[in-house]
Amino acid sequence: MDKIVVEGIKLFGYHGCLDEEGKIGTDYRINVTVWGDLSKAALSDKLKHTMDYVIINRIVKEEMAIRSKLIEHVANRILDRLLNEIPPLQKAEVKLSKLYPPINGDVESVSVVLKKKR
Repeated sequence: MDKIVVEGIKLFGYHGCLDEEGKIGTDYRINVTVWGDLSKAALSDKLKHTMDYVIINRIVKEEMAIRSKLIEHVANRILDRLLNEIPPLQKAEVKLSKLYPPINGDVESVSVVLKKKR
């Protein structure tokens, strides 16, 4: 299976269980990998035959704008939309990282990685 990787989508969001996280927000980094057959796109040179990374980026932005307590929940919503809105997509993985989370200690990021397939 072929894949497209969209790395380092940087967004600001308000996810978290603490009230302060919903008010102050923080930075996030999202990586998305999608798998599918790209042979038709490689031959046709037509956008309609591929897994359009503009759509992938739009889905991530829209779902990140909806507050959730858990980043697992956000990543799952992103996966569901990818599978629903990109027909050639067969499998997807989302790595969602919360940068500098509000925990005791010097921690650069906390990440979840979720995968789904048809």
